[in-house]
Amino acid sequence: MTTATERTGRGEASRPLRSWVRSAPGTHIWLLIIAFTSVVIAFSTEGLERFLLHRTSSNIHELAAHPLQSLVTSSFWIENPSSFLLYAVLFEVFHAPVERWLGTPRWLFTVATAHICATLISQKVVLMSIENHEVPRRMAHVVDIGVSYGLAAAVGILTYRIPRPWRRLYLAGALAFFGLPLATVGSYTDLGHAIALAIGLACWPLTRVGDDGPRRTPGP
Repeated sequence: MTTATERTGRGEASRPLRSWVRSAPGTHIWLLIIAFTSVVIAFSTEGLERFLLHRTSSNIHELAAHPLQSLVTSSFWIENPSSFLLYAVLFEVFHAPVERWLGTPRWLFTVATAHICATLISQKVVLMSIENHEVPRRMAHVVDIGVSYGLAAAVGILTYRIPRPWRRLYLAGALAFFGLPLATVGSYTDLGHAIALAIGLACWPLTRVGDDGPRRTPGP
């Protein structure tokens, strides 16, 4: 039989976790939805999995047919459910600190803007490549889902939260991580990541104004 003391101890032990989750609600709601969609993919047949991944993609075909829907739904799916735990860690390391720092509205504006712009620009480049016969037409139907563009934006804007002298080292690492693949492999996804990182860095003005007035955040 559980005593009142044991229940109190459990309640006190769970308070830090509840406080952690409530301090970044958007991050954890997003993560919960991704957990659900990952389970759906994991238990789907091969045919259903292929249908879901293509139907929720923000590729050229889906953007032309369902622009708003594809932009929204593509941000709630990951292609490989086994990578969910990695994304959960990345969300806690990057998204959650940014949301707590800036507040949910500014965090959401940053990651949503990066996701939308990086998707549209990279897919426009794909379309131009198809029209110039540089890539096959099947690229219009390629699976293009995931949360990495939003993550890249969070990585970018978090630069301004890192204290000096570590800020430059952090920024150099972020530029190398996203820039080297673009310079070497140069895939359309690499282009999208670089764009999203740049948008996160460009959102620096959002770090200067808080709900209760100007923040004391050093400049870039």
